[in-house]
Amino acid sequence: MAIETVKEYFSGYGIADRIQEFNVSSATVELAAQALGCEPRRIAKTLSFMVGDHAVLVVAAGDARINNQKFKAQFGTKAKMLKPSEAEQLVGHAVGGICPFAVNDGVVTYLDESLRRFDTVFPACGSSNSAIELTIAELEAYSNYASWVDVCKNWS
Repeated sequence: MAIETVKEYFSGYGIADRIQEFNVSSATVELAAQALGCEPRRIAKTLSFMVGDHAVLVVAAGDARINNQKFKAQFGTKAKMLKPSEAEQLVGHAVGGICPFAVNDGVVTYLDESLRRFDTVFPACGSSNSAIELTIAELEAYSNYASWVDVCKNWS
């Protein structure tokens, strides 16, 4: 199970005990915000795309939406989200629990500018009922991100 992989990953940093698991689903931004008792915009959703022949993750604020023009300018291709079956196979996490931690080799992670306005955010941890609160600096450190990008709209 992917959450076990994420727990093991975070245990290497001494923060596995910070993972929160819920008795309810946190598979969508709205459900995660309800489970955590926070604003939906503070959910750090991880979106999965196919760029060329590899999977790419974009971690964005819960209220942000992909801007197709910005995405194409950044990645040189149209935004094409992975199908649920592709996401689990290529990324290592199922839709609803996709996160930038303990992903498969070759997956490249980007952090969207929409996240920078928060002190802390809540990404998933590999399951549809988990999350962890991280500072932006921690998100940078633990996600092994390639770079910051500006590929979203409707958040500023």
